[in-house]
Amino acid sequence: MSSRFVDVVQDPPIEVFELTKAFNEDNNPNKVNLGVGSYKDDNGKPWVLPVVRTVEHQIANDMTLNHEYFPVLGLQEFSSAAVKLVLGNESPAVVNNLSFGVQSLSGTGALRIGFDFLARNGYKIMYVSNPTWGNHNLLGRTAGFTMRSYRYYNAATKSVDFEALKADLEAAPENSVIILHGCAHNPSGMDLNLEQWAVLSGLIRQKKLFPFFDTAYQGFCSGDLDKDASAIRLFVQEGHELLVAQSFAKNMGLYNERCGNLTVVVNNSDIIPKLRSQFTTIVRANYSNPPAHGARVAAAILNNKALNDEWRENLRTMSNRMNTMRQLLYQKLNILSTPGNWDHILRSVGLFCFTGLNERQCNYLIKEYHIYLLRDGRINISALTNGNMDYVANAIYDAVANFKDDAKL
Repeated sequence: MSSRFVDVVQDPPIEVFELTKAFNEDNNPNKVNLGVGSYKDDNGKPWVLPVVRTVEHQIANDMTLNHEYFPVLGLQEFSSAAVKLVLGNESPAVVNNLSFGVQSLSGTGALRIGFDFLARNGYKIMYVSNPTWGNHNLLGRTAGFTMRSYRYYNAATKSVDFEALKADLEAAPENSVIILHGCAHNPSGMDLNLEQWAVLSGLIRQKKLFPFFDTAYQGFCSGDLDKDASAIRLFVQEGHELLVAQSFAKNMGLYNERCGNLTVVVNNSDIIPKLRSQFTTIVRANYSNPPAHGARVAAAILNNKALNDEWRENLRTMSNRMNTMRQLLYQKLNILSTPGNWDHILRSVGLFCFTGLNERQCNYLIKEYHIYLLRDGRINISALTNGNMDYVANAIYDAVANFKDDAKL
């Protein structure tokens, strides 16, 4: 039978989810999934943070809670605490009531409602780093932006090309929206230092660009919540109006709870009611109300000192394990005399690292070793374990040795 949708065009698959599907369907006992973007413990399993388990037990036993709708902009005790988490309790934007938060469907939802707000208010051009998280471009285009990129990662040196970055933003038109990774750049794992952030702040101010931070890894990157927010706090201290998309997927392990916040910072508190009214309309048109469970968990952890202290210890546990896996991979590749220089592994931070492997080498690892990774060479560091490290390192050695005539990315 014919359908009115017979001419619908099939969209291309999303690589990371296709990779996970292929991994799940693979029966090889040695298979390894280095593509997935979530933290794994040393058994290769998802880790529910102990502090989250504690709070969930408390919520389950609290007979006063119900399933009534949240307000459109979310749970106030969560969003207010999330704003203070990223800006700092003593931030001028907090102390002077120049900021507010909107609970969102994780970091992706925060980006989307922020993009919708900016598009509604006349912003038309958006710059993202090259490379960037794959969803930035899709979200921006869907919201109606003309998408452009600024150079960020130099594949030849395996480091940030700061001069090229500056040159591209110097050329950006006034009022362009600049998407900035607050810490743990995805996918490269290469971050700016604080001196470079200070230069960037001045450039963005001079060129009258609008900074929009995406921070999905606060505390998860270095194990230090304040350190990981230092770039954002610098911009606020220097008087920028800005937006910050926050996710609690990684740093609280609340991946499928879709727990996020959009922090809004302005220079005039009188306009905040108007902004809140527009975000209310935007959220109402998108999903009407945010979900409760993740926000309740996060609010309890953020607002209780004992729980907050335990959470910070959980963050250090994850950060320290990722650092250990980085060092171990680096050591194993060098012990094997793997061709090339692997110092960039140690320079990268956060969940991800660009290995420097090219597409042919990545395909070889998938086909011959059942090691699944993105074809740009990005791997999830936490998916490496003491149990699979030798297998992965030997496979990388084989891939590089077999295709040594191919230019490495």
